[in-house]
Amino acid sequence: MQFIDLHKQYDQLKSTINARINAIFNHGQYILGPEVFELEKKLAEYIGVKHCITVANGTDALMIAMMALGIQPQDEVITSPFTFIANAETIALLRAAPVFVDIDPDTYNIDAKLIRAAITPKTKCIMPVSLYGQCADMNAINEIAREHQIPVIEDAAQSLGATYHGKKSGSLSTIACTSFFPSKPLGCYGDGGACFTNDDELANDMRQIRVHGQSKRYHHRLLGMNSRLDTIQAAILLAKMDVFEEEVKSRQLIGQRYHDLLKNHVKPMHVLPENTCVYAQYTIEVSERDKVCERLKEADIPTAIHYPVPLHLQPVFADNKPSSSLKVAEVAAASVMSLPMHPYLTEDEQHYIVDHLCKALQK
Repeated sequence: MQFIDLHKQYDQLKSTINARINAIFNHGQYILGPEVFELEKKLAEYIGVKHCITVANGTDALMIAMMALGIQPQDEVITSPFTFIANAETIALLRAAPVFVDIDPDTYNIDAKLIRAAITPKTKCIMPVSLYGQCADMNAINEIAREHQIPVIEDAAQSLGATYHGKKSGSLSTIACTSFFPSKPLGCYGDGGACFTNDDELANDMRQIRVHGQSKRYHHRLLGMNSRLDTIQAAILLAKMDVFEEEVKSRQLIGQRYHDLLKNHVKPMHVLPENTCVYAQYTIEVSERDKVCERLKEADIPTAIHYPVPLHLQPVFADNKPSSSLKVAEVAAASVMSLPMHPYLTEDEQHYIVDHLCKALQK
C-alpha cells in the first residue's frame, strides 16, 4: 500500500500528460513557455483572483511574497509553530523574526484568538498556515490585520481546492502561496509553487522578483531571485487540472469516510462547518504513537508524522524565545499521525487501514 499513490493517478492521466510534454519538446520553450502562462490563467480563474504568479517551489513563493511586501530585517512576522519549517525559515532568511502563536487544539491551525496579543510595533505581516487541507480562520485573522494595517499571507501549500465561507483557499488574503510538490493536492512531478493576489502592484513586483527583479531584459528594478516554474511541470499541472475538481470531491468523500469509521476510536482533525477540506493529510491523535505506527507497518500500512517537532523547539530557532505558551502545538507534535490519503484510495483499503488501526489501539 502507498501512503500517496501517484502511480494510480498517472495511469489515469498518462495520455494527456504525455501529449502535453511532447508538445513542449516540439516547441522547445522550456523556460516560461506558453504552458506556464496558460496554467497561471487557469489557476487564477479557478481560485477566483486576478493574478497567479508561478514560481519554482512553495518555499520560494513565501519568500517572494514577503519580498514584494517589503519585509525587512528586524521586522516581525506572526505564524504557526506547528507546520513545515519553510514558513519560519523564509522569515529568518530575510533577517526578520518569526513570532509563533499557538494553535487551535481541534483544527491544528493558528488560534486566531491569540494573534492580537502577539502584535507589536514591529509586526509587519501575519502568515497563517491552512494545515492538513483546511483553511485557517481567515475572517478573524483579516479583521485583526485590518485593525493594525498589516498584510496577510495565507500559506495554502496544503489547501488548494479547499473553501472557507464559500471562497477558495488562495483568495482569502493579501497574498496566498501554494506548493505543487508531488504529494500536494495539486502536485507536479518535481518542485513548483505559485503566489495569488488581487493587487496589481504586488503581482507586478512578484513577477519581476521571480526573474532576478527584471522589469525588462537586463533592467533590474528590484532585488530578485531565479524562481521560475519549468514549462514541463506547468504542462503536467495543466493535465492534472482536468481532473482536479473530481479529485477534490474524492478526497472529501474519503476524509468523511475515515471520520465516520474512526470518530469513536481516535481524535480526528475537526473540520469547521463553514469549511471544506481537501485532506492533504488525514491526521489523527493517538497515545503511544510510535507503537501504533509500528503495528500498522507490520500490516503493510504506511504512516507519517506531520510534524514531530514544533518550530520553536527546532535547534535552529533555539535563540528565538516564544513570548507565550505553545503547549497545544507541543501536545499535537507528540501525538499526531497521518494515515494513507489520496484520491484513489479504495473503500476496501480504508476498511483494511481502520481495522488494523483499531487493533493496534487495543494492544
